[in-house]
Amino acid sequence: MSEYFSLSDCDVIGFDLDHTLCRYHLKETSRLIYESFARYLVEHKGYDKDLLNLTPATWDFCFKGLVVDLEDGNIVKLAEDGTVLRATHGTTDLSTEEIIKHYGPQREWKHFNSLSTSFTRSEKYYFYDNYFDLPGALLCGRVVDMMHKRGNEVNFDFWKDMVAAIDHNYNTSAFKEDAGTYFPSVKRNPGQYLQPCSDSVKTWLHSMKNAGKVLLLITSSHSDYCRLICEHILGKDFEELFDVIITNALKPGFFSLVPHQRPFRTLGQQSSSQSNQRVFRLKRRSLLDWLMNDVEESEGLPSLDKPGWYSQGNWPHLHKLLKTMTGKPEPKVVYFGDSLRSDMFPASSFGKWETVMIVEEMEGEGVPKSSAAMSNEAQVEPLEKKGKSEEQGMKSPSAVSNQWGSYFVDIHRSGGEDEESQKLTWCCHCIHKYSTMAIPSVEHIADLPLDYKFPRFSPDKPCTTGYFPRPPDSLLKRCESLS
Repeated sequence: MSEYFSLSDCDVIGFDLDHTLCRYHLKETSRLIYESFARYLVEHKGYDKDLLNLTPATWDFCFKGLVVDLEDGNIVKLAEDGTVLRATHGTTDLSTEEIIKHYGPQREWKHFNSLSTSFTRSEKYYFYDNYFDLPGALLCGRVVDMMHKRGNEVNFDFWKDMVAAIDHNYNTSAFKEDAGTYFPSVKRNPGQYLQPCSDSVKTWLHSMKNAGKVLLLITSSHSDYCRLICEHILGKDFEELFDVIITNALKPGFFSLVPHQRPFRTLGQQSSSQSNQRVFRLKRRSLLDWLMNDVEESEGLPSLDKPGWYSQGNWPHLHKLLKTMTGKPEPKVVYFGDSLRSDMFPASSFGKWETVMIVEEMEGEGVPKSSAAMSNEAQVEPLEKKGKSEEQGMKSPSAVSNQWGSYFVDIHRSGGEDEESQKLTWCCHCIHKYSTMAIPSVEHIADLPLDYKFPRFSPDKPCTTGYFPRPPDSLLKRCESLS
């Protein structure tokens, strides 16, 4: 395999939507998601109203890559070998001695092999690896804190309520029904939460189409939410940019399940006789009229035989279509995504695709924002006065946490507090293992020519190789300490 990666060598270029092509205002969105979950617990399950009260400093706890250990009642941060680097009970730090008491002298988390080899969900743990559920880790910690405060015995039976809160807010029918807190808020004011794509990104997408690349959009978001997002960030003609759009893909199952378990489905407004008129119709109909009919057909398709907009589906049927579209027996595919569990691991393991991971945490560790992203941020709609005061002092979920440290590297103490070594986090290890390269956002590469050669991750190269435009600070410092 070449030590470099280039988009010009790819036949097919695919994108996840949320936190990949669509970049969110993380502070605003995180507050909304936390409130969505907490409000459900308070209003529907009788939890303490204090869950709704947060200070800006509270957000330091909100950190990607944590695992809720539903057996021991702790939240843990893992090293690449499964060692527990840091842990809390509720939101309170556990000391080295307390970690050893829970996980033994070697600090080994016993479910690590199950998580690291399959990324599957379990009744024994929950891995927080994307910004859509990340505020739930903070909520879990605060629920445990309140149980202690009341003198109640802490058990994780409340987890079923957390799952119900997630389902209530993100259910596929919630957008259309205005259910929960999340979707109604985004629909009312999308500009408060969604960042429009820069002109350079739009030009970049067009240039790939003009170069003969097949462009895919594969998202687990439902078609109605996808349409709202894409019209806001790309414009009402966004469908012209993509040859195939797949919504409600239910990743990672899209990649891992066999076709009869997850067939493709058409949408109610997409009969073959109507599909060519879709863009024209959209100009004549209101968004609400369209969404009311944007419904999956009940009968699954036996195969996928032409480009278009589909729902659910599976990788093998898509792969066959891509062979036909490219005229190649094994088309080379690259997929951009932000989730280890839903994008990087399954796309590389099952699809054998090249993968580019969007890692916003790179910007939290010294990698400068792109000029296009900074220009977009300057045009954000003014926040309400309340929002401005809440945001002061609030840590972005992508920034380094005082309590949890770096997303990429952490200090491991073994034997005694004076014996320290720097270890890669498990998330950092997985980025190197399942990604071709990592970037903070698509804006960072949109102005580069398609034949630009990016150094790729490789077990034969230093762990800093594969990050563009440069590695995060913590990895650079670790390399300096080892040299």
